[in-house]
Amino acid sequence: MKNIRSFIAIPLAPDVNRHATRMLQRLRQSSDGIKWVPADNLHLTLKFLGDVDNTEVPDVCKVIHGICSQHAPFHLDFAGTGGFPSLERPRILYAGINDASGTLTKIVTQLEASLAELGFKQEPRDYIPHLTLGRTRNASRVASSNMMERLAAEESTELGGMQVTSLQLVASFLDKAGPTYQIMDTIQLSF
Repeated sequence: MKNIRSFIAIPLAPDVNRHATRMLQRLRQSSDGIKWVPADNLHLTLKFLGDVDNTEVPDVCKVIHGICSQHAPFHLDFAGTGGFPSLERPRILYAGINDASGTLTKIVTQLEASLAELGFKQEPRDYIPHLTLGRTRNASRVASSNMMERLAAEESTELGGMQVTSLQLVASFLDKAGPTYQIMDTIQLSF
């Protein structure tokens, strides 16, 4: 038995990824106290699973397949910026997502409930669609006022839209250079 650090995600369309990468380039400054997501690792996380025993991976895939079979492809728009838990004291900096159909939120709710039945911890907070761009890493865990001004300057930036057609189960391997990802399964939406 082997544990695999895993999460469920939606891959970004090339255009959205390109625009998000440009936004990251505008936001990033040396010594800004932010651990920025590398452009190659940008993705829309739906559920972080943590360490998953390799024998449990087929059950996780079965859950994802079951949920994907209930939903048709849907559209998401990416625009603006924000911070969690608040813009006044953000620990996570993100690009906003408009889930007009509500499908993304429904899928995440279904994943949370179904995976809880397999023993995975449910997220205590309501899901807010977002694309993580970076996390604060300084001792105070607070972004600088200069960083917040750059983030505010991007609040009306549009990153484009995309059709979501699949979910992925992804393995994450941590090393000194940062995480590398390996796709374990791609599950098509098929309703």
